Amino acid sequence: MVTPEGVRDAVVAVADGRIASVSAPEEAPRGRAHLDLGSLALLPGIVDTHVHVNEPGRTEWEGFATATAAAAAGGVTMLVDMPLNSIPATVDRAALEAKVAAAGRAARVDVAFWGGVIPGNAGALAGLAEGGVRGFKCFLAPSGVDEFPHVGERDLREAMPVIATLGLPLLATAEEQAIAMLLRLATETGCRLHIVHLAAASALPMLREARARGLAVTVETCPHYLTFAAEEIPDGATPFKCAPPIRDRETRERLWEALRAGEIDLVASDHSPCPPSAKALESGDFFTAWGGIASLELSLAAVWTGARVRGFGLEDLALWMCARPAALARLGGRKGAIAAGLRPTRGAD
Repeated sequence: MVTPEGVRDAVVAVADGRIASVSAPEEAPRGRAHLDLGSLALLPGIVDTHVHVNEPGRTEWEGFATATAAAAAGGVTMLVDMPLNSIPATVDRAALEAKVAAAGRAARVDVAFWGGVIPGNAGALAGLAEGGVRGFKCFLAPSGVDEFPHVGERDLREAMPVIATLGLPLLATAEEQAIAMLLRLATETGCRLHIVHLAAASALPMLREARARGLAVTVETCPHYLTFAAEEIPDGATPFKCAPPIRDRETRERLWEALRAGEIDLVASDHSPCPPSAKALESGDFFTAWGGIASLELSLAAVWTGARVRGFGLEDLALWMCARPAALARLGGRKGAIAAGLRPTRGAD
């Protein structure tokens, strides 16, 4: 069993929907129905904080029924839904309520939500926070969908002080120059910052320096950046198209080393599905293909495959994909570990 204290033989007891105790085998409660996992490893449920479910509005791309079924099959017991590519995007309270209702009808695992930051919606952020969003997501470049426009420095100067006051993180799609701007604004506003799907290892030094001076900034990367390398992708293989793009083999290894050093905090899927027709499979045209990789069911297996051959252990996996994502979404007292008081999955949150 992978626990906060390390990997050990243990017995977990569940009562009334919560973990009642985690004990040594000789101290386990007697007389209860039990399941002996033998030599299998028991990990906390995966907390995937970067999932595009797309319902309502683009449910044929991915809805809560299919997304949460895939999540459960892949060991993900909590996902946090991104504010796009649904219609409407989750940029105000009414849109959030539509998301919550859709998830409540269909979710098979726990679901929480990020709100969105777009030009002109700074006044809606407090209402989204009151509605329960775990933080806010923005793009510093075009998002790929018209209903979620990207922001610039002026927009962020309006939004980041509000987000800082709310005590929530700002998640940003950004690389290098955009990261530098975000770090500067975070320093000025005190806003907690999280860089999503880092694919460019060249951004690590500026992030390292920002942390060294005490800035509250965290970083994630994704299974596809840890698995694939640009040199290995055939011409016209549009299923590999994602944003940001997959980099070379050397960059992939630098991302693994940044995980080892603690410079990248966590791994999330950035599950971004679409109909096969949107991938331009016949033409192989990268410019017209949708830029997203569907990986929700596969992320745990993919990351463990790469981690194991590089000398990492199950405790590393649980840190990157369970404990730290739970902390990012402020779920640390409920999810992300096998510990007394935490609860199994139950549905929309």
